[in-house]
Amino acid sequence: MFPTPLQKQSPGARGLYRGVVSISLLVWLLPLFAIALTSTRSLDDLSRGNYWGWPTDLRIAENYTAVFTSSPMGRYLLNSVVITLPAVAGTLAVSTMAGFALAQYRFRGNIALFATFIAGNFVPFQVLMIPVRNLFVHVIPLYDTVWALVLFHIAFQTGFCTLFMRNFIRELPDALVEAARIEGVGELRIFWHVVLPLVRPALAALAVLEFTFIWNDYFWALVLVQSDTARPVTAGLQALAGQWLASWQLMSAGALIAAAPSIVIFFAMQRHFIAGLTLGAVKE
Repeated sequence: MFPTPLQKQSPGARGLYRGVVSISLLVWLLPLFAIALTSTRSLDDLSRGNYWGWPTDLRIAENYTAVFTSSPMGRYLLNSVVITLPAVAGTLAVSTMAGFALAQYRFRGNIALFATFIAGNFVPFQVLMIPVRNLFVHVIPLYDTVWALVLFHIAFQTGFCTLFMRNFIRELPDALVEAARIEGVGELRIFWHVVLPLVRPALAALAVLEFTFIWNDYFWALVLVQSDTARPVTAGLQALAGQWLASWQLMSAGALIAAAPSIVIFFAMQRHFIAGLTLGAVKE
């Protein structure tokens, strides 16, 4: 019924598996290696067509310094931090409380409300572009501010996170919650002192996912932000393009700088991320 574990398969099957994995990993890492190599090249090297060879003039410090001196990259990074951290915190707070209510309380419309959270994940985000922009221009006057992106990401990501947290909380032992209720503990204290400590793996997994999604967002940064005062780093990379000639070495260096925080967060919380997905994502 289930595939045979790799350790129990024949030596030929294990060798084929390792070969396929190695080739796939090489193909996946090759563009990243090319970007890293391009970020150390000089403009003359690129003009001569040396795209894959070793750089004739390594300009590591010069290119990465120029990223910050030729564009407001520091401001863009700060904007991304100001957008991402509150959005992640707000999404986790709202989705955890909603997941707790949907998992623990039986009320009329529970399933319909849960289905609404799920249905929101299937709406193409391109369809929302004009309504969301008009909302932040005419109804909520937050257009071209970091708070427009913060509020949108909280609203847009809450559906998936609520689905995840509801399924995770539903698998917690009911005896723990019922014992606390018998002792007269209020619902808020049950949520804070009983449920939250038990869902830390799920919160860690969602924190990594949401940080990556929000930090790397490019589409909504273009839709809801115009000025450098609120532009995140993903949209700010276009400032590194030259006026008459594309500065690919600076754009590559800027792309690596922009990707570094999410990579660091993932590897720092990799153990919690895997544990959270394993324990919560496949629950019914």
